[in-house]
Amino acid sequence: MPRDFEGGWIATLAITAMAAILRFWNLGNPVKFVFDETYYAKDAYSLLKHGYALQFIDKPEGAADKAILAGNLDVFKTTPSLTVHPEVGKWMIAAGEQLFGMNTFGWRFMPALFGTLTVLLLIRVVRRMTRSTLIGCIAGLLLAVDGLHFVMSRVALLDIFLAFWLVAAVSCLVADRDWSRRRLADSLDQKAEGAVGRLMLVRPWRLAAGVCFGLALGTKWSAIWVMAGFGLLVFAWDLGARRMIGVRHAFWKSALVDGLPAFLSIVLVAVVTYTATWTGWLLHDNAYDHDYASKNPAHGVMKVVPDDFRSLIHYHQEVLAFHTGDYIRHATHPYQSHPAGWPIIARPIGFDAVNDIKPGQPGCDARNQNCLSVISAVGTPLLWWGGALALLAALVLWVGQRDWRFGVAVVGFVTCWVPWFAFDDRPIFFFYAVTMIPFTVIALSLVLGKILGPARTAMQAATPRRLIGSAVVGAFVVLVVLNFAYIWPILTDKVLPHSAWLNRMWFKSWI
Repeated sequence: MPRDFEGGWIATLAITAMAAILRFWNLGNPVKFVFDETYYAKDAYSLLKHGYALQFIDKPEGAADKAILAGNLDVFKTTPSLTVHPEVGKWMIAAGEQLFGMNTFGWRFMPALFGTLTVLLLIRVVRRMTRSTLIGCIAGLLLAVDGLHFVMSRVALLDIFLAFWLVAAVSCLVADRDWSRRRLADSLDQKAEGAVGRLMLVRPWRLAAGVCFGLALGTKWSAIWVMAGFGLLVFAWDLGARRMIGVRHAFWKSALVDGLPAFLSIVLVAVVTYTATWTGWLLHDNAYDHDYASKNPAHGVMKVVPDDFRSLIHYHQEVLAFHTGDYIRHATHPYQSHPAGWPIIARPIGFDAVNDIKPGQPGCDARNQNCLSVISAVGTPLLWWGGALALLAALVLWVGQRDWRFGVAVVGFVTCWVPWFAFDDRPIFFFYAVTMIPFTVIALSLVLGKILGPARTAMQAATPRRLIGSAVVGAFVVLVVLNFAYIWPILTDKVLPHSAWLNRMWFKSWI
């Protein structure tokens, strides 16, 4: 690893600070509930004040939202509410509401904070993977100026928290790879031929990864696919390490001495962590369906399950039925998007729009046309399109050159993307892809590192190969930043003349 204080942390914190300024600037505007903030911000406040989710007044339509924006927080009924996602993300939103109040800045504070922290994490994990501060910083800069990640960091939805916990978990697994291989190498001179090699039954980084995966599951269940994919990948890493030191019959030995402990430290710890995130629900008898077990006597093996947990299991069954039942399968939404188009931004989603702002009204300086202001959750096009090509290259380099680093990008991207094809009979949205973009950026950064070429030492002059590579990489990064600046107005609700907005709608499917 390069030494941290030869610019490593200084550059990391500078890019993180830039990401923070972008995300926190004017965060409280627009002063309204944007898209599904109407659910999550209120659920979070109910958790904060009551410990469980309560229904809120809904007549006339939008009454609760209007009351809250006017400063009246007495909008909750006494009946509990079925919420269709776990509670971690809502508790995180609630922390911001506790600090800054039940207002737009309060419920958007934690998404902006954790969106910023994701940039920091990505810099450090890519730096670890490449042993290059420069490539790590390129990765952080690219994520900082992605339009989708930027928008999701500025609205109180759950997906930005999911992206953070997944990146955190993968960062721990990458750190564990270094930690474990260093210990295997240190013990080589003590290994008998054909033995298993050094035992590492307790691996701190994997325990941390298990906690992070549990918190990701506690935000959205879709994290389970990422955990499963990386579970297989880390076993492949362990198996490769055992083979590298000459262990015979490495598959079965590694399955026993690495695979089983990995299952306990990642999967079991994740399950325990996930269960712990339901503590608030378990402690409140008035929570939705908490009384199910008392009304429905147990049968068979379920008799050994405590009533509180039997009720929690039934709650999960109801949530699963919501996500897979006939109601959701027959629903439609004007912004629903098929996952096949996500990598190329085929159908982004509009979070907010104010149309037909007349000339002369605040912000509308146009003379012969109306203005509008929108928040479009659209990725930075050059970044996403370049990333799609980089992911194809990453697959080739992972398989063809057996470069493990590209496997991190491919497995992360695929497990965040492919499972959604099984749910394309219900409305799903492009903003779910915010979990894909960190892994896309990892692939892109690694490919840019290949283009850049090896670094020169202090005694070497820059080679033509390095100069050309630097020019290509530098030009691409600058173009991505400029592309982000160009779409900035449609990410931040800026008032634009209709023609200026239309110029940023590059495809009919974006409208």
